[in-house]
This record gives sequence, structure tokens and C-alpha cells, in this order.
Amino acid sequence: MKKLINVDKTFEGMRVDRFLRNRLGQIPQGLIEKNLRNGTIKLNKKKVKSSKKIKYNDKIELYNFTFKNNIKHTKEKFIPSTDIIKENEDLIIENNDNFVVLNKQSGISVQGGTKSKKNIIDIFAKSNLFKHAKPFSVHRLDKDTSGVFIIAKNRETAQLLTSLFRLRKVYKTYLAICNGELILSNKGIIKNQLVRFENKKKIIEIAETKYEILDKNNNATFIELHPITGRKHQLRKQLFNLGNSIIGDKKYNTTRSLKITNKNLMLHSYEIKFKINQKKYTFRAIPPVYFRNMLKVKRLNF
Repeated sequence: MKKLINVDKTFEGMRVDRFLRNRLGQIPQGLIEKNLRNGTIKLNKKKVKSSKKIKYNDKIELYNFTFKNNIKHTKEKFIPSTDIIKENEDLIIENNDNFVVLNKQSGISVQGGTKSKKNIIDIFAKSNLFKHAKPFSVHRLDKDTSGVFIIAKNRETAQLLTSLFRLRKVYKTYLAICNGELILSNKGIIKNQLVRFENKKKIIEIAETKYEILDKNNNATFIELHPITGRKHQLRKQLFNLGNSIIGDKKYNTTRSLKITNKNLMLHSYEIKFKINQKKYTFRAIPPVYFRNMLKVKRLNF
């Protein structure tokens, strides 16, 4: 039995393995690579590697590949209500032909997962703003982090913005309120090694962040952060390692002996800058009310 899949323009430039998962479900990576190696899956009648980029009108053939029996349980899509769609549309800072920028709320994931169904991508997929387009996530923003977030409206813009983020051509500014007085000079660079695990494999990565202390006292520190590298949970981990975790951080918390009464993470994506075809873009998001209230409680000046 042979199944033929034609590649439409939406998926041009995507890796063949990602395309297959997009079309067929969450197939294990090892299974895709095995079938590409043995020729059960071919691109334009040729064997290719999983990293091969596909093009418009390419033809992918699956020979005797019973993918339905191999698909892992596919995550349920979140179906947003009209009120939820409107609530998130009201947070939009910029809307043009190629992308949307919004002031993302804390407590909502960018994409759905096993622990979190409600997510930005599924919400905007049902928005009239994307009636003739597909929302693409081009960068990360933690579920509990608020602030500037970009959604591309087409694959070309998604690829361009993803490349700008990867090449560090997008300049991000975060605001954070930390526990205790941060004992550092007023400006500088935080550079250290961060540890993460992939399954049981330990991975050590260098992380760099420019910072400026905006205000501080014995009780708390208000800090501006400009990540140079883009490690997972970079800002939260670095401040935790310094002994001054971000207020409200339940995972990287230097005050574990104290009960965390604040439910919000005091980390906000304040500004994003980038350039496309010599045109400069700058987007800012006002910190949420709970963030500004915390500054008052901690007697810190914005």
C-alpha cells in the first residue's frame, strides 16, 4: 500500500520529519528516521535524511507504512470560547499582514502540552484575525511570564523571525522583581554555567545576560535584563543561582523555607526590537497591575 502526500505552499522550507509529524500525528522521531533510512518513506522517490527541507509541490511517498498503529496519543486541542478569544485579542499591541504582537498574560502557555491545554496558538487559530492564515510561534515565553509575544501569520515570516531570534538579531528587555538585595554593581553582565538534563544526559551551557539594577533595598531588587544567549529558563535560573530568585517563582526559589503567597511570577517581557528590510520595529508591553502593585509593596521605583 502506498500513500502519497503533496506539499502545499504553507509548509515550504520545513524539515521532512516535522512535516510528517504535522500531517500524521506525534510519530516517534526514531520511527521516522528508520523509515527514511530503509526507503519506506521517500521524498520525490528518493531516500533523504530527516533534516531535508521540503519544497512546494514536493511529493512524499509512504510505502506500507502503517503510521496509525505507531502514533502516540495526540494531545487534545484547546477549543477557546468567544470570550477567551476576545480577551486575548484585546491584548494586541500590533496587527499587520505578517505578524501579531500582544501583551501576553501570565498563566497561559504559548502552545498546548500535557500539563496545559489552554494556549495562545489554539486561541488565535480560532480568531478572525487568522481566518485566512495559520498562527506560528516564533519564540519562547514561559507560561508564567507576561509581556511582548510575537505570532507570525505565514510560514515565510515565521522562518524569518525564527532566524532573527536564533542569530540574536532580536533584542529583548525583561523586567523582574527579585527576593532580597542583589549584591552586584549597578550595570554589568551575568555570565555562568547552567545545567539541564535531556533524559539522563547532563548538559552544561554558558549563559550570558546584560543587566541594570533599576532600584533596590534590603527587601527586594527591581532589575532590567537583556539576555544575550537564549537558554531555557535562563533569567530565572541565573537569578536563582545568585541567591535572589524572582518573586513568585515556584520552581527556582531561594526562599523555600517561606511560604510563597504570591501566585504571580514577577518576570515581564517589556520590550522587543528587531529590523526587517532596514525597517526598525520596537514593541513595548506595559507591566500588569500585579507587577506594578508589587513594586509599591516592596517600595521600589519604576
